[in-house]
Formats: sequence, C-alpha cells, structure tokens
Amino acid sequence: MAGQHSDERKDRRKDPRGDRRSVSAWRPRVPGVVEVFHAHYTEYAYPMHVHDAWTLLIVDDGAVRYDLDRHEHGTPHDTVSLLPPHVPHNGSPATPDGFRKRVLYLDASRLGDELIGAAVDAPDVRDPVLRRRVGQLHAALALPGDELEAESRLTLIGDRLRTRLRPREGTDGVRRDPVLARRLRELLDERVVAGIALEEAATLVPAHPAHLVRAFSGAYGIAPHQYLMSRRVDRARRLLLAGRSPADVAGVTGFYDQAHLTRHFKRLVGVTPGRYRTSGARS
Repeated sequence: MAGQHSDERKDRRKDPRGDRRSVSAWRPRVPGVVEVFHAHYTEYAYPMHVHDAWTLLIVDDGAVRYDLDRHEHGTPHDTVSLLPPHVPHNGSPATPDGFRKRVLYLDASRLGDELIGAAVDAPDVRDPVLRRRVGQLHAALALPGDELEAESRLTLIGDRLRTRLRPREGTDGVRRDPVLARRLRELLDERVVAGIALEEAATLVPAHPAHLVRAFSGAYGIAPHQYLMSRRVDRARRLLLAGRSPADVAGVTGFYDQAHLTRHFKRLVGVTPGRYRTSGARS
C-alpha cells in the first residue's frame, strides 16, 4: 500500500437539504480483501442492491437500519454485521445525525458460499471480541507496511465468524504445537527484512493460517507480526547507534518508510529513532 492509499477515492458532499456525505475507499494488499470502505452519511439512504462479495460492517456512530431477505435489521455499536453475497439489502440512517461506518468487502477465499444461509438467518453478531478485532483490522489496513498484521487479524476474524455461523462444529481451544511455532519463528527470522505474507508462510510450513497464528502466539506470547516488527526494531537500534539516519535505516530493515519505522520504534522503545540516535542510548 502506498500512502493511504494510491488507489484511494475520497468524496465529501453536501446537498441543498443539508445531507452530508463523506466516503473513503481503497483496495489494500491483503489477500481476500476486495475493498475497504469508510463512510459518514447523515440522510442518504441506499436502495436495494447486491454485492458479489461478503460485507463485514461495523458502525462507529449512530446506527443503520436495513432489510435483508425481507427482514429488517439494525446495527448498534456493539454489533458486527455480516451480509452475504448475492442477497439484496438496502440501508438508511436510524438516528437523527446519520451514521459513520467501516466496511470490509471479502471474497470467497475468506468466507465460503456454504455460510450464506446462516448469515441470512443471523447477520448481526453481538460479540465484543469480534467487534474489537474488526476495529483493530481496520486500523492495520490503514497503515502501509502492516500487511502481515492485517492478514493475521483477518484470518482470526474469519475463523471466529465461521465458528459463530457453524456453532455445532465448535472449537477445542488453542492446540499447542511448539514444533509448528518454531518453524514459523525460523521462517520469520529468515525473512526479517523481506517479510512474508501469512498465506505464503502457511504454505511453506505448512498449516492452516489460523492454526499457525494461534500456535505461534501460544508458544511465544506474541503474535507473528509483533515478533517480526520486534526483530526489525532491534536491527534498527544497532544501525542507529552506528550513526545511520532513520530514513536510511528504515529502508534496510524492512520498514515501508521512515514513518512506518517511527511508529513501531516509538511503540517498542518509547522514543523516536531520531532521538534514540542522538541520545547516547545508554540501555
């Protein structure tokens, strides 16, 4: 992803009746995500329509009412709504000030057509953990260079959605798999600078992506993307202390750009790379 983002489209309008509309849309470099769509509407109501992708929706302010398969539904703040492909739906504000929403459109590689019936029956999921994870995913998708984090979060979200839609299958909790975790750690160590997509890692190990993330987190107490960023920051520290500039260090340690380095460096070290470089760094 370049900037936020090379193919992003923004539109802000106000019609004579006072209707305000603001939208932002882009397609990230994360497999399975067709589009990210953020919107703020005050009065606009969209008519019946269909998508060829799954619609994963959260509302940050206000609420939306919509019809799906001739049944009315709503989206309060603590709800995650999952609208299946090929099923008509509409939408309109359910509060006087309209609504602000964040939407992901996902293809069948993330959620299969066999789940459409269950999603039609119960499209609104009240699950605080799922709601928080979807919000975290949107945050990762907005930041260039954090594709591994976004892909990992999306994998766990898809797994949780499938469990909710097929509750009888259930889960047996986290299965410990230290051998698998070690293999992924070795792979991440080999790809500190180049990085690796979760789908590629799952093919090379091999394992299901969701199981791979859970096994690694269970073994090391840290998610794969956090481990990778920690290794990159460690390399950056050594290079900064050797006198290299933050911009130069970002390029040779695998960060998207200097801003990407600064964000993760400050999160882990507590200061910016520039301050660290000039401080004497007695640590």
